[in-house]
Amino acid sequence: MYKALLVTGVVALASISSNALAASGAATGAAGGAITGAIVGGPVGAAVGGVAGAITGAVLDPPREVVTYVQQQPIPQATTVVSEPVVVGHPVPSSVEVMPIPDQPRYGYAVVNQQRVIVEPKTHRVVQIVQ
Repeated sequence: MYKALLVTGVVALASISSNALAASGAATGAAGGAITGAIVGGPVGAAVGGVAGAITGAVLDPPREVVTYVQQQPIPQATTVVSEPVVVGHPVPSSVEVMPIPDQPRYGYAVVNQQRVIVEPKTHRVVQIVQ
């Protein structure tokens, strides 16, 4: 019973954290790590997973110059529209064109649903939604 309540609470917290703080890699990483840890290892797993996820998420935040570059790019007249929501940590569809960022091979960007997003070019995983 205790595990079920803990997992339910962690899932609720994660959905709030990842929606409200979608641009924060540490918050998203902590939420994801806590959920995985709770499922695998119970309360102790949730604590360990949350800390590990926060560290991993913080490391994956793109450098400020990447964010600035993406913010300065014009939004094209015709952008890709997808029906599913754009979520940090999840890939955008392969039909989305990912543009390279000069001198930053680990990052690319795309404009999806009139929104700029920073992605990993190889996996199309969303790293940050640029506001």
